[in-house]
Amino acid sequence: MSDSVRLDKWLWAARFFKTRSLATDAVDAGKVKVNGDKVKPARTVRIGDKLDIDNGSDRWEIDVMNLSDVRAAAPIARNLYEETDESVERRANLAENRKNFREPTADFKGRPTKRDRRQ
Repeated sequence: MSDSVRLDKWLWAARFFKTRSLATDAVDAGKVKVNGDKVKPARTVRIGDKLDIDNGSDRWEIDVMNLSDVRAAAPIARNLYEETDESVERRANLAENRKNFREPTADFKGRPTKRDRRQ
């Protein structure tokens, strides 16, 4: 294997995005930064690069540990990167906040029925 891989392929192989086109769109939109810089999808990723990834639901700060351009099982994909301690802590805090402070409209399921309106 070579010592570099396209960024969009690596993001897809590491399972941060479900499809390669979603990874490409995220990189084009500036939601993925390599070593703090906005880059293009064809940028090569090397071992030791620091990535800041925002896929819409979560945000990661990771270090690239291995390279792959083939999507594999999740346990294998987790060996491609190592998340920073600050990122792990931040994501845990956000998950705890989401659990404790639920969205008020989360319990509504469509239009209220006649019975619901009466109550």
